[in-house]
Amino acid sequence: MSRIDDSLIALRRIMRATELYGKELAQAAGLTAAQFRALQIVGEKGWETPTAIASRMGVSQATITTLTDKLVKAGLVSRERSERDRRQTNVTLTEAGRAALDSAPDALQQVYARRFENLDDWEQAQIIATLERVAAMLDAGDIDASPVLTTGDIKRH
Repeated sequence: MSRIDDSLIALRRIMRATELYGKELAQAAGLTAAQFRALQIVGEKGWETPTAIASRMGVSQATITTLTDKLVKAGLVSRERSERDRRQTNVTLTEAGRAALDSAPDALQQVYARRFENLDDWEQAQIIATLERVAAMLDAGDIDASPVLTTGDIKRH
């Protein structure tokens, strides 16, 4: 087998792992990876502003509005006016949201992050450089992406 084939197989494995995780998460918690990540951010302190969620996920305010609408519809979060600033709306975790977080499998990016953090600095740098090079080779270097391992457009999720 050629190195080209080896590299394509490795890329395909990464894509499949992401796809399979998405299916597992959807089956276990009824959520997409993007919805789950937004729910995790809200769950850290029980509430968060849409602006903070968008910033943490690296997506637009409009994307967070779409994700939040779906989480509200599912009963996992609610929107509440801030007591400090009535102009601000907070996204607040519901009991059903907490149960979804507790029952969901570990997010794929969390598994990756734990293993990545255990690598030496040089190895982390090498992986980042290699992944950035692969993205550039696929003309994907300028594509806007958040640190959520999911397939497709995050806004649709």
